[in-house]
Amino acid sequence: MHYVLIITWLLCCAVTSATAQVSVAIGVPGVSIGINMPVYPQLVQVPGYPVYYAPSLNSNFFFYDGVYWVYQGDNWYASSWYNGPWRLVGPQYVPLFVLRIPVRYYRVPPPYFRGWHADAPPRWDEHWGHDWAQQRRGWDQWDHRSVPPRAPLPTYQRQYSGDRYPHQVEQQQALRNQNYRYQPRDPEVRQHYQQQPAPNQKDVRQGQGAPQDAKRGQGHDTDRGEGHNKP
Repeated sequence: MHYVLIITWLLCCAVTSATAQVSVAIGVPGVSIGINMPVYPQLVQVPGYPVYYAPSLNSNFFFYDGVYWVYQGDNWYASSWYNGPWRLVGPQYVPLFVLRIPVRYYRVPPPYFRGWHADAPPRWDEHWGHDWAQQRRGWDQWDHRSVPPRAPLPTYQRQYSGDRYPHQVEQQQALRNQNYRYQPRDPEVRQHYQQQPAPNQKDVRQGQGAPQDAKRGQGHDTDRGEGHNKP
């Protein structure tokens, strides 16, 4: 009996420790979500929505209002750069037009998407429950004739791939401030930016070494991969 109690106590400690590690890892920016893109992805317009998606990626990867959004492992993540670091976004803080992306544009839809209409948003109210539906009441109701314009793609990031990719958030911000003048309009997206630390002078000096090619057409959408093609 004493032996059984010891084993039970050890198992409980292991579970508690694992839970703590997960909560700490998810609670800070820079969490790894298993996505590693060596180059800037092709992004295509979602017709009728202020959103882009990445048809060639094996991931639910989107761009909205100046930020990249990924739905992975039943969680939403956001980053201002195409390969992270990523920040966990709670269901109650995901922007409305991200929630409204039709099912067909999820390249790796989770199993519970089965049977849902391809041209309609996922049934988040069913998935996340009554409390969430009350908090985000009206999330699936909007005037389809009055949709905000798409944010320009930050194509300057094409210059930064492989070993040149900036992994420090401060350096990313410095480069963004120099090369991308767009300011988010969505209040939930603005909150994402407010949570990021301001770049220091060292990072700004590092960012000044950006290629001249990246500084042309600041904030202009010239991606030849865009279009209105459906998957």
